[in-house]
Amino acid sequence: MKNSESKIGYVIFMAAVAALGGILFGYDTAVISGTTALVRNQFALNDLSEGWYVGCALVGSICGVLAAGWLSDYLGRKLTMLISAALFSISAIGCAVCGSFNGLVAYRIIGGVGIGIVSIVSPIYISEVSPAKVRGTLVSLYQLAVTVGFLLAYLANWAIDAGISADAPSLTLWERMFNSEAWRGMLGSETVPALLFFLVIFFIPESPRWLIIKGRYDKASNVLSRIYKDSNTVNQQIALTRDSETGQQDGHWKDLLKPGILIAVIAGSAIAILGQFMGVNAVLYYGPKIFAEAGFENPMFSTVLVGIVNMATTILAVFIIDRVGRKNLIYWGVSGMIVCLVAIGTYFAAGEALGLGNGFMLAFFLGYVFCCAISISAIVFVLLSEMYPNSVRGRAMSIAGFALWIGTYLIGQLTPVLLGWSQSGTFFIFAVMCIPYMLIMWKIIPETTGKTLEEIEDYWNKIGNKR
Repeated sequence: MKNSESKIGYVIFMAAVAALGGILFGYDTAVISGTTALVRNQFALNDLSEGWYVGCALVGSICGVLAAGWLSDYLGRKLTMLISAALFSISAIGCAVCGSFNGLVAYRIIGGVGIGIVSIVSPIYISEVSPAKVRGTLVSLYQLAVTVGFLLAYLANWAIDAGISADAPSLTLWERMFNSEAWRGMLGSETVPALLFFLVIFFIPESPRWLIIKGRYDKASNVLSRIYKDSNTVNQQIALTRDSETGQQDGHWKDLLKPGILIAVIAGSAIAILGQFMGVNAVLYYGPKIFAEAGFENPMFSTVLVGIVNMATTILAVFIIDRVGRKNLIYWGVSGMIVCLVAIGTYFAAGEALGLGNGFMLAFFLGYVFCCAISISAIVFVLLSEMYPNSVRGRAMSIAGFALWIGTYLIGQLTPVLLGWSQSGTFFIFAVMCIPYMLIMWKIIPETTGKTLEEIEDYWNKIGNKR
């Protein structure tokens, strides 16, 4: 299907609206970094309580991921996005006005549920409204939005922190939010993008593929006619999706056990969790700690460089993902990650003996971020949103998303322990974990660039029929 056959401007609008969920994902995840010390001091937290404050949203995220598949398959993609936007809004407002630590934790968990839901439903929606030729580019907008959310959260924290005055009175809630209890303003500032996301969702239609699965062909035809210029293309798309369902309008959890689909679910879950053990979030979350232990005088500035490279590279990935191909980006990017991780491990193991300075460490650290952002970070949500059959896409992606969040939790807990055990060994382990990821991509995952969702589904069905 040629790009000229689609009304690309309207498709970009729909994708951009759904991608706003990625901004909230990144914002909610990153905003916590500026509040930990303030919250710890205000509520006299110990190390265990501080860890619970940081990690409680992850519990909500895991619950949200598990619910997202069923919600999106049952209620539709649009309504499920509205639910996530509402949860983000409730969380942001609640964190700003809560009166106790337990209340703060409860509202953070609510926001975490929103993160889990949106991490599944937004990429699904984008993949289902996008023509095959530009699907990778448009779904990767979601990952770009996540990096934008990180940056916006850091800027909001910096701006609020810079405005604190020790001499200013803090009597009203508004004064406390932006002065003596600035963590309220940092967490509450998410209300603005959350409400914006909630409002703009009303301006996009439901996913046409979900409508077809539910037998609402007239509504699906109306939506597709706003995406494609030619009525024949609209009818062809409806026919392809109907044929792919083989008479079943609603998917069930047991459908995930069908041979071809089961292989896709296991492979998707494997690349989701392995991506975390290749050091992705370990580098982003613990960058300042790693740079400080490497002897950098200004670790925070080095972390800012990491953020800039991460976002800039993601922008590059958006433009090349549908030209270069998913698997080619993985092969080149992960190969570069291995080289950089081995170099960083060597720096920690024998940097002084070899005369390697901080410049060596920083160059390969930024090189790792570049290779990661151009490959696995840009690809993961694209692949997971397009590799499953229409009728069970939400449920299957929930399982893969659950694996991803479990990996995120484990690496968040294990990285400080690993760094304490051996700094060099940590990076060598990350390098080794890249190998099974490459093998799965090579042997199991098909190249999906330029293929319709129905063609990808047919691939897995053929794999299942061979067994």
